[in-house]
Amino acid sequence: QVQLVESGGGSVQAGGSLRLSCAPSRSISSLNAMGWYRQAPGKQRELVARITRYGSTTYADSVKGRFTISRDNAKNTVYLQMDSLNPEDTNVYYCKAETGLGGTYYDHWGQGTQVTVSS
Repeated sequence: QVQLVESGGGSVQAGGSLRLSCAPSRSISSLNAMGWYRQAPGKQRELVARITRYGSTTYADSVKGRFTISRDNAKNTVYLQMDSLNPEDTNVYYCKAETGLGGTYYDHWGQGTQVTVSS
């Protein structure tokens, strides 16, 4: 099991920025990938950004060019830099770590952090 500690959520006006942090209880290099997801009430959780152990990144179309996922191995932390925020970005953001091999994989979730963008 991997525990994830998230931080950095909050309230900001449209056009502003926030940076989310996620620190896993295991070394980042031991994880297959880490990512950020968000879930609005009544909707399915959706991918925002993901980074693999090899550094390959994936972004949702809605955040490309505005959000950047990165990792700091020395601090064992993954970040989501969110710029040019708009009210549609208001959501609970969840950090996820992926582990496993040989066809058996596991997802580990953080507790979520609220991001609120006002117009």
